[in-house]
Amino acid sequence: ARERAELERRARRFRGDRPRVPLTGRTAVVVDDGIATGSTARAACEVARAHGASRVVLAVPVAPPGWTDRLGDAADEYVCLATPEPFYAIGQFYEDFSQTPDHEVVALIERAAEARAAGAPASHPPARGGTGDGPVRDGLDRDEDVVVHAGPVRLGGHLTLPAGARGVVVFAHGSGSSRHSPRNRYVASVLVRAGLGALLFDLLTDAEERHRANVFDIELLAGRLADATHWLRARPDAAGLPVGYFGASTGAAAALWAAAEPDVDVAAVVSRGGRPDLAGARLGQVTAPTLLIVGGEDRAVLDLNRRAQAELRRCPTHLTVVPGAGHLFEEPGALEAVAAAARDWFLRHLPPAPGA
Repeated sequence: ARERAELERRARRFRGDRPRVPLTGRTAVVVDDGIATGSTARAACEVARAHGASRVVLAVPVAPPGWTDRLGDAADEYVCLATPEPFYAIGQFYEDFSQTPDHEVVALIERAAEARAAGAPASHPPARGGTGDGPVRDGLDRDEDVVVHAGPVRLGGHLTLPAGARGVVVFAHGSGSSRHSPRNRYVASVLVRAGLGALLFDLLTDAEERHRANVFDIELLAGRLADATHWLRARPDAAGLPVGYFGASTGAAAALWAAAEPDVDVAAVVSRGGRPDLAGARLGQVTAPTLLIVGGEDRAVLDLNRRAQAELRRCPTHLTVVPGAGHLFEEPGALEAVAAAARDWFLRHLPPAPGA
């Protein structure tokens, strides 16, 4: 009933007093921003057919290889510009994957309606994105490369703070990864669209990474994460914002180790395909609400996470299993599920910042 009420509200908002355009006997072209699971695109095609369309075409800019197999005969024709591999999530192929606001949708529909009434083609609004300096990200206070001070060490990073951010999430990448991790960058983009800031940074210097032992030195990585958190809180633009941790693989152990430090004061922790077991005895000292996300096919890591959850006795915890996903969440739709679960966890457990 709630969803139907929302559907009717949007129909009134978008269509206004204009009647529905009949589809009987026509070709309906259904366009989506990309295909992950294909469930919403299939539903749209079925609705078009139910309204009498004689032919249905589904057109998308990007989809995983073999994407038409999961859609079957939902459409009469499929059009796709690119089917790249590996395919983690739709958002990895966009410079700007922000939502199109309702007022822009209404403006486009009204412009098209006016053009039809005048018998002229509709003019197109200016394309999103900047000129020369990369895409424009409206409403962001900060979206910039930074140098993170972690004690005496200087580490490369990238900080994004949306206007009126209710908190900021610091990312701890796993072994063999960096602040440029496409998976973490995708998750960060989802958090930013939800009104959360994101700090991605390298936990080690280039020289340190050449020594493999450092990559698995959880105490060292946790210390860097704690130092980065203090550095972040010292910035005027982030002062007073609650902080969450998002850790992947060994980075999850570092996040939980750091969260156990009494002076770090982390509001929530999310682990993606993590090794929380590597935090050892520190697990019993964590008080921040912790979400563990594991792929259903990543059975060894799933077992380790279940054992670690039993050690997290002082904090609320939840284990989310993504069906059919492996350790890297490369399967279509898997990374979207991770990002959505992380977003909801942080929004639930990060308290609103003063004045937000």
